[in-house]
Amino acid sequence: MLVGVRFFSAELRARMSDVRLAAVGARGLRGNFPNRNRNDLTIFSIAGEWRLAKALGSATVGSNHWRRIVAAWTAPPKAFAFLRSIAMPICLISLGSNEGDRQANLDAATARLAGHAGIRLVARSSWRETAAVGGTAGQNDFLNGAVKVETSLPPQEVLTCLQQIEGELGRRRAERWGPRTIDLDLLLYDDLVLSTPELTLPHPRMAWRRFVLEPAAEVAGSMLHPTIGWSVARLLAHLNESMPYVAVTGPIAAGKTRLAERLAGAISAELILEQPDWPRLDAFYADPAGHAWTTELEFLDERTRLLAETAETKGPELFFRKQRAPKPQSPEKRVLTPFSWAVSDFWFDQSAAFARAWLPAERLGAFLQRYERLRETIVQPRLIVLLDAPANELTRRIYGRGRECERRLTAAQLERIRQAVIDQAARPDVGPVLRGGDDQDAVFVEVLAAVRGME
Repeated sequence: MLVGVRFFSAELRARMSDVRLAAVGARGLRGNFPNRNRNDLTIFSIAGEWRLAKALGSATVGSNHWRRIVAAWTAPPKAFAFLRSIAMPICLISLGSNEGDRQANLDAATARLAGHAGIRLVARSSWRETAAVGGTAGQNDFLNGAVKVETSLPPQEVLTCLQQIEGELGRRRAERWGPRTIDLDLLLYDDLVLSTPELTLPHPRMAWRRFVLEPAAEVAGSMLHPTIGWSVARLLAHLNESMPYVAVTGPIAAGKTRLAERLAGAISAELILEQPDWPRLDAFYADPAGHAWTTELEFLDERTRLLAETAETKGPELFFRKQRAPKPQSPEKRVLTPFSWAVSDFWFDQSAAFARAWLPAERLGAFLQRYERLRETIVQPRLIVLLDAPANELTRRIYGRGRECERRLTAAQLERIRQAVIDQAARPDVGPVLRGGDDQDAVFVEVLAAVRGME
């Protein structure tokens, strides 16, 4: 139970700055609320425990906290308002239906959510008609929307509630991304980041689904995506204003070129491929310390040149950042025309990652200055696809593709490069990143659905 800040270390007290109950704890609960009964004080302290756990980065908060709150609650109006302000998480939920009476299905799901004892409906979006993305061809169009709610339930119980409503409304899980009477997804639960076999928060695909972001921005535009660091409104603006460009990145032998070629063929996209100087790479891998500076600068300049040449071929409206992006079409008119997308087998920012993996500290600063200057002239992708595989799998692929120079790479070097690229993709203000594993067919299906969802 949270009694007072004086019992915690200075570091812990500093980290409690985001806990709204910290001011209460600083003077002791009973000192602040001498006229409150014991049940009220129990509620305040439990709510403080929950906010404290969130501020400290705890992955989950036990449902016992909420049961204790409900059990202790005596519902005085002022205490209720106080509890809501400090302890009721905000959830963002998406809704969709493409079977039966779609609007009736969405209305019924919303009514059931609003009628749940542990959920309070805050806002509901308008319903939007969109084409089905992924799954079986020829599906009916979806009717989609979003709701913003407050809840006294922990995340897993919110998920259980959503699944129960889906079952009551006739949802049958026959195939992935298949037709459904109702689909309810928990997108955000406050700023919680969670990964369990049953539930991932934030929702792993929300950042590149227009049919999710448009209604979500209507009701919760200011909510933050806790891993990307952008608001829901900014994520939607990114889809509307960014150029239709997918950058595929990853460590050496992750399968970047193969995926880029496959994706470009599937969506009739312009393909931008690196053409490595293999003799120079042979010298580099033989003596990294002696050739790293020159090699990384050449890669940086080559990536800049490739994107600039593509801009000249395709016109400035696609690749020059300072040009105004074309106004997005309505869902009814949004069609894929030849070469309306571009796909590259590299990401410009991976230059910084490889430089951190190879360059000594005394040369890294100068390289990053040049990288940052060039980055200002290069359009940023609408979607970054980060491929990944364990170092031993990367080694197996390197030996399988027969490039003698790459066989000099050690497992430790491959792991250092791998981690540097992962870290680069996690840096602030990068934007949406689709992370794929070593199942290349599964990754292709995910990326293709993501591109369709961003149109």
